[in-house]
Amino acid sequence: MAAPISTKSRLVALLLCWFLGIFGAHRFYVGKNGTAALMIVTLGGLGIWALVDLIIIVCGAFTDKDGLKVFQWMEPGA
Repeated sequence: MAAPISTKSRLVALLLCWFLGIFGAHRFYVGKNGTAALMIVTLGGLGIWALVDLIIIVCGAFTDKDGLKVFQWMEPGA
């Protein structure tokens, strides 16, 4: 049985992380508002936190606020 995955797009999360990663835009997108706010305050952990998130997104291990993997490159039905 396949594990449930998020309805959020991995491509959108990746692009948000690439262009606005230090502001936590990708974390706002998946609903992780608390850590996104921390990323704004710390400028993405001076870029290190944003870089780590970028790698995690590319690997397919990034999760949304409900703990579901953001795995599909496109949103279902797109």
